[in-house]
Amino acid sequence: MDIASSSLSQAHKVVLTRQPSSRVNTCSLGSVSAIGFSLPQISSPALGKCRRKQSSSGFVKACVAVEQKTRTAIIRIGTRGSPLALAQAYETREKLKKKHPELVEDGAIHIEIIKTTGDKILSQPLADIGGKGLFTKEIDEALINGHIDIAVHSMKDVPTYLPEKTILPCNLPREDVRDAFICLTAATLAELPAGSVVGTASLRRKSQILHKYPALHVEENFRGNVQTRLSKLQGGKVQATLLALAGLKRLSMTENVASILSLDEMLPAVAQGAIGIACRTDDDKMATYLASLNHEETRLAISCERAFLETLDGSCRTPIAGYASKDEEGNCIFRGLVASPDGTKVLETSRKGPYVYEDMVKMGKDAGQELLSRAGPGFFGN
Repeated sequence: MDIASSSLSQAHKVVLTRQPSSRVNTCSLGSVSAIGFSLPQISSPALGKCRRKQSSSGFVKACVAVEQKTRTAIIRIGTRGSPLALAQAYETREKLKKKHPELVEDGAIHIEIIKTTGDKILSQPLADIGGKGLFTKEIDEALINGHIDIAVHSMKDVPTYLPEKTILPCNLPREDVRDAFICLTAATLAELPAGSVVGTASLRRKSQILHKYPALHVEENFRGNVQTRLSKLQGGKVQATLLALAGLKRLSMTENVASILSLDEMLPAVAQGAIGIACRTDDDKMATYLASLNHEETRLAISCERAFLETLDGSCRTPIAGYASKDEEGNCIFRGLVASPDGTKVLETSRKGPYVYEDMVKMGKDAGQELLSRAGPGFFGN
């Protein structure tokens, strides 16, 4: 059993107790499981035989040594250790197995957990500890140094620049991009009493909340994995929180969603709901594996959104939102937003054009340049 399986088996469950008076809108999410999740642990038939021989032969060390020697991973996946990151790594592994028979054998794909700066420092807001690359730097280094073969990232954590010697040729099919409202006493943000505290580590969410609901307060350093945030909510540290619906779906943890915010109420982060997989520029074998998983419609949408973000030179100190999608006629519709951190000013724009890489990147850049011009110097208070 690799270390990822061990960590997943330890994932604790968080069950929120909703007050009887609350009215819940599940927004037709469908059937869901209880808060928390479990994924199948890796098992090895050979190792099982080895253990069965243990009591009679006593040659446990020799047998395990042979087992480890004969099982060499074809692909080593690098990921963070949070339950969501591990779920995304397992999703990647399963998709690779379905596409490539040689990867089905137990042990052919190994998951390596790498702790990042963003995981190590939880006591400070993201904006205060660097912003860009907080959840990817150490994983990128492991990739460049050859300790792993591919890196699985939440795309909204990936800086607009990629480290030298790496490429990101693959995006898996995108999940729902919307944000979920989670609260024990109200069904929507509008129902929260004045003075209620909403917890979020996202300036994007903070600015849009305060712009529409200035009577609410926002706790900025509301950090931690999904389970941690739900536990804080249950403990009364805040009255409500917002989480990406995509992550909750991947963890089968949607049962406590009070409502789903529309795109008009809360425009998502650039690349929200998307998984990206990187490899080294000189690793043709891994590039071929990843090409078989790439979802081109998602990759093009992410390229448009990241061009917008790059033009704005966005960071964790900059409230920015952007979303590209395909309409019924097959065109790209892009919506972009920048805001002042306190939510008093929000600037929005949109674009429509062909769903083609060059056109979509141009749309993203053009939208970013427009908002930069309209915002003017000092808009973000930096």
